[in-house]
Amino acid sequence: MKQFCGDELLLQTETAKLLYSEIKSLPIIDYHCHLNPKRIAENDAYTDIGSLWLAEDHYKWRAMRLCGIKEEFITGDADFHKKFLKYAEILPNLCGNPLYYWTHMELRQIFGIEKPLSAETAEEIYREANGKAERMSPQYLLNRFAVNYIATTDDPIDNLQYHGKHSNTLVAPTFRPDKVFTLDAAYLSLLGKAAGCDANTLGGLLEALIRRLDFFVSQGCRISDQSFEKFPTRSATREEAERLFKNRGMLSADEKEALFGFLLGFLLREYRKRNMTAQLHFAVTRNVNPEAFRSIGVDSGFDTMSASPDPRTLLAFLASIPDTERPGILLYSLNDSALPSLACAAGAFRNVRLGAAWWFNDTPLGIRRNLEILAEYSALGTCSGMLTDSRSFSSYVRFDFFRRILADFVGGYVDRGEYDLEAAKALMHKIVYDNPKALIGQ
Repeated sequence: MKQFCGDELLLQTETAKLLYSEIKSLPIIDYHCHLNPKRIAENDAYTDIGSLWLAEDHYKWRAMRLCGIKEEFITGDADFHKKFLKYAEILPNLCGNPLYYWTHMELRQIFGIEKPLSAETAEEIYREANGKAERMSPQYLLNRFAVNYIATTDDPIDNLQYHGKHSNTLVAPTFRPDKVFTLDAAYLSLLGKAAGCDANTLGGLLEALIRRLDFFVSQGCRISDQSFEKFPTRSATREEAERLFKNRGMLSADEKEALFGFLLGFLLREYRKRNMTAQLHFAVTRNVNPEAFRSIGVDSGFDTMSASPDPRTLLAFLASIPDTERPGILLYSLNDSALPSLACAAGAFRNVRLGAAWWFNDTPLGIRRNLEILAEYSALGTCSGMLTDSRSFSSYVRFDFFRRILADFVGGYVDRGEYDLEAAKALMHKIVYDNPKALIGQ
């Protein structure tokens, strides 16, 4: 029997262990996360492991709800000691869940604690971890995991005052214009103010987006991110978009979709001009529990996957942007039944690739499935590695999690005599480090 969550975790063969040893210590490039840049800049230490783990992590919140924990101990008024105990209580229910792996990898790699967390060990582990509180500042954790680069997720109106080099980590912004697509009057006013122009006409809105995009690029932005449920079925012409924008408070669902298609296409072309990569996240339905949304708010564990995107709609949208105007695009579907069609689409359009296993798919099975689709339908060597998509500073064990699964996956081809060992070593390095580095232009 193997050591519990030990050095051989997820590595089934000697070849997997060898390949893992080639890449386990490579620096981390996290090109998509939701970390708070202000927390990084100010570098105030967490003094409580409960706060580090449970203040913002909706992955853990969702698991606690699934196991019947009252909201008081999740996002409610209970102190973090009590919340930690409740999380420890439910952890043995999570066999096979990525949280079980991540939790014990974090205990081992950050705090040197190797025993399993449960209701019986919770108090002991809580005291031992908090006795090492000096290890819980954001910059310490980033240095501990050799995080060289972080791309946070930022609204076009953000002033980006906390971005820049902090200790050994470059913190760069990501342009996330999701609120633009709501056409909310109050938001458009804030956008115009930030850009120094009137965003209440379509021309003014486009000018505001260009000005803010240029500002983001001047602050090191190389990545954009858009999240939506499904691709638009059509894109308005400029003339039609002018009319739709004027009447934006009275649009039908079809008209809103056409205007969204126009704006998304406009932004993609602007990204190309600035040598940026666009991340497109879709097949997600947000805030599905109205009562919980009203009482707790967004990003609290109440989002879910939606239907797989219609390949015809995706292909038509990609075809509407010529190769010479299309930026680098990473496609992420929360519904992984779409992965084969996405991988095939990547082969039909230049600069388009399949993104990492995202969100609910960030599991041993989900990551392997993502790698299998890339290998069989696309080109595994084009994989852009891993990202955290996280709000937690301790979540960088997810890169180690991915590297182990990748080593085991590629090692399987080597052990079956289907792939060359030396080529496998080079492939591992390319996926884990070279491709993400190229993605951010470094």
